[in-house]
Amino acid sequence: MGTAFFDATDKPEARPPNGEVTSSRGDATKGRLRRAALLQALAATIWIPQAGLLAVSVGRIADGGGLHDVLWPALGILVLGLARSCLDAAGGRLAFHAARAELSRRREIAIAALSLSSPVDRGRPASGKAASIIGEQAELIVPYLARFHPARMKASLVPLVILAFILPVSWIAALVLLFAAPLIPVFMALIGWRAQAASEKQLVATGGLNSFLLDRLRGLATIRALNAVDATALRLREEAESLRKRTMAVLKIAFLSSAVLELFAALGVAMIAVYVGFSLLGEIRFGTWVGRLDLTEGLFILLLAPAFFEPLRELSAVWHDRAAGEAALKALDALAVGSLPIRGSAEPAVPAGTEAPDIRLENLAFRYGADEPLILGGFNLDVAAGEHLALLGASGSGKSTLLSLMSGLAPCTDGRIVIGGVELTDETAASLRGGMAWIGQNPHIFAGTVAGNIALGRPGILRAEVAEALDAARLRKVADAYGNRPLGEGGIGLSGGEALRLAIARAACNPHLKVILADEPTAHLDAATAAEVTESLLSLARGRTLVVATHDPLLAARMHRTMRIDAGLILREAAE
Repeated sequence: MGTAFFDATDKPEARPPNGEVTSSRGDATKGRLRRAALLQALAATIWIPQAGLLAVSVGRIADGGGLHDVLWPALGILVLGLARSCLDAAGGRLAFHAARAELSRRREIAIAALSLSSPVDRGRPASGKAASIIGEQAELIVPYLARFHPARMKASLVPLVILAFILPVSWIAALVLLFAAPLIPVFMALIGWRAQAASEKQLVATGGLNSFLLDRLRGLATIRALNAVDATALRLREEAESLRKRTMAVLKIAFLSSAVLELFAALGVAMIAVYVGFSLLGEIRFGTWVGRLDLTEGLFILLLAPAFFEPLRELSAVWHDRAAGEAALKALDALAVGSLPIRGSAEPAVPAGTEAPDIRLENLAFRYGADEPLILGGFNLDVAAGEHLALLGASGSGKSTLLSLMSGLAPCTDGRIVIGGVELTDETAASLRGGMAWIGQNPHIFAGTVAGNIALGRPGILRAEVAEALDAARLRKVADAYGNRPLGEGGIGLSGGEALRLAIARAACNPHLKVILADEPTAHLDAATAAEVTESLLSLARGRTLVVATHDPLLAARMHRTMRIDAGLILREAAE
C-alpha cells in the first residue's frame, strides 16, 4: 500500500462534490446544451426564407425584371444571412462552454471518487490508466457534447421543417425526400454500433499503453538490473502496434459512415434535380397539387433539397465523436464507482482532545469483496493509550489491512473500532484521522525543497516548526546540504532511509498528532539505516500511541508489546 499522511491542517485539492450541487450543475448543463442546439437548429431553418427570396429574385429576372425588382429580396437575403451567422455562432459558443463545464463536472466527480477510494481496493485503477482517462481521453467528451448533440437536434427538426415547406409545392418531391432520408440514420445506426465498440477498444488500448509506460518508467532501474530492456521494448512495440490497429479500425468505420451518407444524399438530390428539370421542360406534368412547376417553385425545391440532407451530413461528420465521446464517458464514470471507499470524508477535521488515545478492535472482520474470503474474522485487539505495539506475521496475514482499518482507509465488514472512546464511523473518521499519521515503507516525495516536502503547503506551519521536525527526524544535515535546491520527483537524490525520516518529519509537523501507524518502516534498509529510522520513529512516538506492522525483530524488540498474527488469529503476545 502506498504512503498516506493525515493532518487536520492539510486541505486536499479534490473535495467530493455535494450530491445536490452536482445534480443541479448537471441539469443546468443539459439546459444550456438544449438551448445551444435550438439556436443552431433555428439558424439552419433561416435558409428556408433565404431560398424563397433567392428563387423569387431569379424568377423575376427570368421574367424580365430589373434591379429594382430584386433589390429588396437581396437585402432580405443579406439580413437573414447575418442573423443566421450570429445565431449559429452563439449556439456553437454556448454548446462549447456547456460541454467544457460538463467535462469539468465529470472530472471533479471522478477525481473525488478516486480520492475517496481505499488504497487497499484491488479494483482501484492503475495510476497511468486513471491519468490517461482523466487527462487525455476525457477530452473526447467535449466534441461529443458540443457537436453531436446540436447536430442530432438539427437532424431531427430541420428536415421536417423543410419537408413541411416543400410538400405544399410538390408532393412528389416531398415523397422522394421522405423515402431517401430514413435510409441514412438506419445505416448510420448499424455502423455506429460497430464504431462505439471499436472506440471503446481503442480507449482501453490507450489506457493500457499509458499504464504500461508509467509502470516501466517507475521500474526502469529494476529493468536494467534484470537485463530486461529488450523484453520490455518488445512488449512496448506489441502494445503500440495493437493501439495502431485499433485506431485504424475506428477511422475506417468513420470514413464508411461518411461514405454511406454521401451516397444516399447524392441520390436524393439527383432524383429531385431530375424531377424538377423534366418538369420545367414539360416532360413531367404531375407531382404538384395544381398545374405544373414554374421556375420559381422548381428553384425553391432545388435550393432546399441539399439543405434537407445537410443536417444529416453534419450528423455523419460527428458520428465518430459520438462513439468516442460515449466510450470516454463510460470510462470516466467507471472511475467514479469505487468498490471499496474510505470511511468518511476526504476533508480532514481537527480532532478533539490532546491525549494519546487507546484503540480497541471488537470482533473485527474484513474481506476485499462480497465474493472473496475473509482476510480477518472475529479479530479483537486492545492497544492502551500511549502504548507501542508491533504486529508480526507473514506477508498476507493482514498486518497492513489492520492499519488501514484503524485509519478508516477501508470499511470493516463486521465489528467495530473504537479510538479514544469514539467509534470509527463515517461521521467520525475525518476527525479521528486528523490526529493520525501514516508512515509507510515508500513515502512519496514531491519535486520541491526538503522544507516544502515537510510542510506540504499546510497553512499555519512555521519555519521554526519545520526546523524542529527536521531535528526530531534527524534530517538536519540533509536539509542543510540541499538548502533551497529542489529534490527530484519521487525522492530522486534521497536514500531510502532519508525518505523515511522525511516522512517522520512530516508527521512531526502535525500539532494534533496522537496516533502513529507505521507499515514496514524499516523494510529494505540496511542495519545501520534501519537503526536510525527506528530511533527517529521512537522519538516521534514518545507520549503517543504507536502501532507498527513489521518483519524486523530489532524494531519489534523496541516496542512495549509485540503480537504475532496469522490471518486474523492471535498466535502469541509478548510484553516488553
